[in-house]
Amino acid sequence: MPRQVPLEKTRNIGIMAHIDAGKTTTTERILYYTGITHRMGEVHEGTAVMDWMEQEQERGITITSAATTCFWNDIRINIIDTPGHVDFTAEVERSLRVLDGAIAILGAVEGVEPQTEAVWRQADKYRVPRIVFVNKMDRVGADFDGCVSQLRSKLRAIPVAIQLPLGVEDQFQGVIDLLQEKAIVYKDETLGAAYDVTDIPAAYVQKARRHREILIETLGEADDHILSKYVHGEPVTAEDLQASLRRAAVGLKVVPVLCGAAFKNKGIQPLLDAVVNYLPSPAEILPAEGQAVEGDQTLTRGADDSAPFAALVFKIMTDPFVGQLAFLRVYSGSLSVGEFVYNPRRDRRERVSRLLRMHANKREEISEAFAGDIVAAVGLKTVSTGDTICPEDAPIVLEVIDFPAPVISVAIEPRTKADQEKMGLALSKLTQEDPTFKVHTDPDTGQMLISGMGELHLEILVDRMLREFSVGANVGRPQVAYRETIGAAAEGEGKYIRQTGGRGQYGHADLRLDPLPHPDPHAIAELTRKKSTNKFDPDFNLLFLDQIVGGVIPREYIPAVYQGVREAMETGVLAGYEMTGVQVALVHGSYHEVDSSEIAFKIAGSLGFKEAARKAQPVLLEPVMKVEVVVPEEYMGDVLGNLSARRGHIEGMEKRGSTQILRAKVPLAEMFGYATDLRSRTQGRASYTMHFLRYEPTPAAIAEEVIARVQGRAVGN
Repeated sequence: MPRQVPLEKTRNIGIMAHIDAGKTTTTERILYYTGITHRMGEVHEGTAVMDWMEQEQERGITITSAATTCFWNDIRINIIDTPGHVDFTAEVERSLRVLDGAIAILGAVEGVEPQTEAVWRQADKYRVPRIVFVNKMDRVGADFDGCVSQLRSKLRAIPVAIQLPLGVEDQFQGVIDLLQEKAIVYKDETLGAAYDVTDIPAAYVQKARRHREILIETLGEADDHILSKYVHGEPVTAEDLQASLRRAAVGLKVVPVLCGAAFKNKGIQPLLDAVVNYLPSPAEILPAEGQAVEGDQTLTRGADDSAPFAALVFKIMTDPFVGQLAFLRVYSGSLSVGEFVYNPRRDRRERVSRLLRMHANKREEISEAFAGDIVAAVGLKTVSTGDTICPEDAPIVLEVIDFPAPVISVAIEPRTKADQEKMGLALSKLTQEDPTFKVHTDPDTGQMLISGMGELHLEILVDRMLREFSVGANVGRPQVAYRETIGAAAEGEGKYIRQTGGRGQYGHADLRLDPLPHPDPHAIAELTRKKSTNKFDPDFNLLFLDQIVGGVIPREYIPAVYQGVREAMETGVLAGYEMTGVQVALVHGSYHEVDSSEIAFKIAGSLGFKEAARKAQPVLLEPVMKVEVVVPEEYMGDVLGNLSARRGHIEGMEKRGSTQILRAKVPLAEMFGYATDLRSRTQGRASYTMHFLRYEPTPAAIAEEVIARVQGRAVGN
């Protein structure tokens, strides 16, 4: 079947923002005005199409990214609505990895919030062009100019307002289009479907002219054509500005800013026009880069239906009706139902039995997918998030997606014998779906621990186990995912000798450990390129250097020493927590011509690492969170004192209207139960957000308590 929509008439976009900025409400209006739905869903009523999970409808938040497709002016727009809660940041990460553009939504009152900064950095990482929609212009305290200023000061962006609000707060009527120099006034009785385009009211003419001049000047800095017209006093037309804006936005030089009120149905149609006009098609983005399966050759795959097929699996979902769904972004070539595809990371060949275009949790059968498409495939049983699928005769491994490590754990056990049998299957499916959800067994207590990004994340997953898999579970108190590192250089000798009458075992490795707090990616790339036995593991921030000279350890045994070191880092020397930030140099050793083996050198590497780590002033690290509290002024003292009592460090305060914004960094261990505490201290009028900042050394007294508690559990067991 031939391609139905030309590549240049396709847009793959995401909608990203802080929680409660209005992402899902905006998406619901987009679906209504593009004719996909005939009734607007509302988040607060639990009727939003994109929030289809029961847990989303009950809580009024987005938990999982949902994909849908709509058409506007003959352009097909594939949309992914992402979560705003920090616990589900992995959903945003994997969505941005495969998207070509994004709409960043700001609340007109709140402006740039902590999670806005986090998702903006994620978009910077993947070089995703953005437009900004300042939502909730009808709210008391709405400040469009303040939001534009915050984009510049907090996000280091170059914002260009292409609209101004027509009225503000309860007087908000529509928007002023600075390119066309017209006002758009919405008719409330038509739910925003109809609007009048009029001349700009006299009271706004001067302001509109001033902002249009700013728009032209900003674009002139990035576009010689606009600069030439401006300098020579020639009129700059709307068409000139639109073409220049597109080039600058796609080139990540500027960020167009629009405004509206999604809940009041104002500003959505111009937003759709901006998606079409200023965000790139798959043909306009740089070709996807990947590595050859063998060798270090870099390969590219451009958006071309006739090129070899290449797609990235960015999400796995379990569907009760069709089984496992693998969401794919097709970068090049085409894929038909019934074709076999190859997964080079796992060296597996599988058949695609069905292809689906998703509309939230509803499915539309298709027979073929082309370059630039986002689809779901049925039949790929062994793929996981980040895998590449391609033809066996043209293999490529696309860049994988990096996910943050879990920071919180809870013990879990089945309620009944029947639950025990089903729990393993449920946990297996959930870990496959969610890369930030981990399951492991505590070696000291034998308890099963589940780890995630926050209390809400784990609460949702346990709830899903009960509803989707009918598994009842008892859950323990949350535990902090501490880490360990070293504070000084040290050396250790690992010697493993066993003689049993026949062939024995002999491995001997001398190691030197140094702290590696902030690995330099360029230096690491150079070291690993120079010598194939030099290794870097980003999961542990472990840099392993092979400094053996003279062949005192044969080359074939050196990877075994590295494996031994890596396994030893899984359980630290202080309290058994995972170690991180260590440079390990293999400096010397010896071998036996008959008795040496890989297993002997693996054990020697592990023993040598443990011995050196004990001497290297080991340090316990704790996760520290970035916390932002919005609190009425009269409760400031109480909230400040409470944060200080939780070992919080206040980093700044900002007055916004009648409220204060407190910014602090607080150890995660002190934040359990903070939501209830904050509500009781402020009569429910304050709110807070937090997200992971970094790992920092734990104070000595607290570290001693943690170590004693862990050792006590082990002894008790």
